[in-house]
Amino acid sequence: MNVFPRRAVLPSLMSADFLHLGDQLDGLLEAGARIFHIDVMDARFVPNLALGTGLAQQIAPVVREAGGFLDVHLMVERPGHVIDWFAPHAGAISVHAEADPHIHRLLGQIREHGCLAGLAINPATPLAAVETVMEMLDYVNVMCINPGFAGQPFLDTTPERVARLRQVLPPGVRIQVDGGIGPETLPSVRDAGAALFVSASSIFGAPDPVAMYSRLAEAVG
Repeated sequence: MNVFPRRAVLPSLMSADFLHLGDQLDGLLEAGARIFHIDVMDARFVPNLALGTGLAQQIAPVVREAGGFLDVHLMVERPGHVIDWFAPHAGAISVHAEADPHIHRLLGQIREHGCLAGLAINPATPLAAVETVMEMLDYVNVMCINPGFAGQPFLDTTPERVARLRQVLPPGVRIQVDGGIGPETLPSVRDAGAALFVSASSIFGAPDPVAMYSRLAEAVG
């Protein structure tokens, strides 16, 4: 069974340089990265189209050999069938509370595949959406931007939402933060109670992605 570490930085491959992905992946693994985040977008739930099963299938064995796994974030309407596509390659899968009325069923489906089950929530989504399914969750992905595109500015309402969520979640349910996470923003959500930090542009947009990953991982502690 896959487990999340106490705290971790998750490089988001959405912003990777796909011409040099193998080298970037090797460098990040050598630096200690073990969980890699894959964003899946259907151009309906969010206004973008991104990352399919082929990438996950190719990367998963490399990451598993190093003792890690893929964290798949489904920004997809009615994602039930997509769960089945990605589960063989994933260690954790999150679905959006806003994307389907049958969240209990989807979380159960994720767990039946042996993956950690997560619920993602958009910045304007009431936290009550999480409270109704807490007993089925391994983690909550708190979006720090409106999903769809990397490189957006971090919403300064996020730390308060993370702190409020940490107060109501069971201790074993991790809080993941996603969007605008970099050296300047990470400490505020870390101190509010987040444990998993997804970073796309800050890592892969840096002159040295491995050095930036290491800087963020040091800040996580």
